[in-house]
Amino acid sequence: MTDYRETHKVVVIGGGYAGTLAANRLQQNSGIDITLVNPRPKFVQRLRLHQLVAGTGDATADYGTLLGDGVQLVVDSATRIDTADRKVLLESGYTLNYDYLIYAVGSTAAVPARIPGATEFAYPLAEFEPAQQLRDSLDKIDQDAWVTVVGGGLTGIEVAAELAEQGRKVALVCGGRLAPSFEEPARRWVAKWLATNGVAVLEADVVVEVRPDAVVFADGAVRPSAVTIWAGGFGVPELAARSGLRTDALGRLLTDETLTSVDDDRVVAAGDAAATSAQTLRMSCYAAGPTAATAADTVLSRIAGTRPAQFGLAYVGSTVGLGRRAATMQFARKDDTPVDFHIRGRIPGLIKEAVTKGTLWAIRREARKPGSAAWYRRGTRPAQAVREPEVVTQR
Repeated sequence: MTDYRETHKVVVIGGGYAGTLAANRLQQNSGIDITLVNPRPKFVQRLRLHQLVAGTGDATADYGTLLGDGVQLVVDSATRIDTADRKVLLESGYTLNYDYLIYAVGSTAAVPARIPGATEFAYPLAEFEPAQQLRDSLDKIDQDAWVTVVGGGLTGIEVAAELAEQGRKVALVCGGRLAPSFEEPARRWVAKWLATNGVAVLEADVVVEVRPDAVVFADGAVRPSAVTIWAGGFGVPELAARSGLRTDALGRLLTDETLTSVDDDRVVAAGDAAATSAQTLRMSCYAAGPTAATAADTVLSRIAGTRPAQFGLAYVGSTVGLGRRAATMQFARKDDTPVDFHIRGRIPGLIKEAVTKGTLWAIRREARKPGSAAWYRRGTRPAQAVREPEVVTQR
């Protein structure tokens, strides 16, 4: 562990998979005052939100078991980043000064306001509080009442499968294609599992309106829906744009290949809210750890006055859980394009559960042994100019 006499302040905004690991990794330098800002007092394990909704599992963990001794948790929400004065303005009215900032605000649900009733009557499945509200609503309806899941991607499939396995009547509305990131053989097997377990897969249908007790399709058909769940994609918080930092079309902070903001070399991004100038990464837990480790390493390098390394990540595939006992694992090339090979059934289900548990294990290991996180980084990425390091001096 590096020891520097001068104390440097680093604020990490966001206590999800990326922010928590990044904060722990910064402990390699004992001269850093590390503050993690998160709106909730508990860690939300987003990979288990569908289990929380179905009543088959918990989705929180105690930060006391995840954070290293050198990390201070501040339960608050950041409202603006003042990059000129290097301050983070908090919802409580307090401010935090920083020498460097890691922007790890994560992602949110993208419920389209253009669809009548969607924001009023559909439950998004991306954050803890809406998931709790959804759980409560499901408890209030009859077991044989229809539940509609809008979105045929991996999140929609997982929540539909989890609910169906608990005996719920579920309709999965895909809007064009089931599991679009999978190759056809894997898609067929997912569709077969869903049909066998009673899920009505409406692959081509498109929801154009959500009502309190129904959904309306583009062809005018109306289908009963006691509870409607929106799993049709992700957005990101507007903090970066609101703070005058450049973002991509989705609102993710634009960075160079060291994950440093293209506007301010004291701001580094990690997780779902990061977009490299060369390639936008898929929003996923898979990318959270590598981006978090790279962001922390970039800050450590700049403080030490050394050249930060470029980010690199190679994909191997993705897995969709099908209830508690099965999954489909779609393999992919290093650039995340799928190949015509998958495995399915109980074994990938066990692998998925192990990986989900492993996310917390990796965070705890980073707390105990900062700098331990490693990842598959043999992917080919276009070369980008790397910012020269700047040694931090306290202001």
